[in-house]
Amino acid sequence: MTSTTMPRAGMTDRMSTRTLLAAGIATGPFFGVVATAQVLTRDGFDLSRQPLSLLALGEHGWIQVANFVLTGLLALAGAAGMRRALRGTAAGTWGPALVAVFGVGLIVAAAMPSDPSMGWPAGAPEGSPDSLSWHAIGHGVGAMLAFGSLTIACLVFARRYLRTGRRGWAVFSLACALATVVVMAWPDQDSISVRLALGSVFIFGWLTAVSAHTLNERNH
Repeated sequence: MTSTTMPRAGMTDRMSTRTLLAAGIATGPFFGVVATAQVLTRDGFDLSRQPLSLLALGEHGWIQVANFVLTGLLALAGAAGMRRALRGTAAGTWGPALVAVFGVGLIVAAAMPSDPSMGWPAGAPEGSPDSLSWHAIGHGVGAMLAFGSLTIACLVFARRYLRTGRRGWAVFSLACALATVVVMAWPDQDSISVRLALGSVFIFGWLTAVSAHTLNERNH
């Protein structure tokens, strides 16, 4: 009885960890596909001046709200998978924790929408609002949590990869962190919506790639 139960328990744990890491892999593609579909189909939306967050407003805003929430939940699942897979190793504590904060930040951003601005939705002021509502401030906090935590996670994993001799992955992680910081800090407010989208590509792409690499490490 004991000899058959133990392997089955181990297999269940292994499969559940793989499933959690698969959720981390899906985080970037899921968010990207849903956001891109809205940019291409929602009449009047212009990414060149309207940030993706504004998609949460208007008649079909629930789609982007759901996108934020579901992406956040995928990230939280991926963080749990990373914690299992990396427990007791370099970055095994802080790496997954930072990914989890990223997921929480997305959910906070979903719960607290931005204020109408930049002409979106129809009838909104053409520029930025003169003052921010409490929920718009909360949205900004959630966004900073998400981008900030995952950027730091890039650096934590870069250190892990350097210590384990994976220099290519270390360079990749460091490059994603630096690219995100440069894009976000670039002093040009007219391009902020495009830069936010580009920063999302870097940061989500990194999470997807590292989740896949972690899963591959576990399988070997």
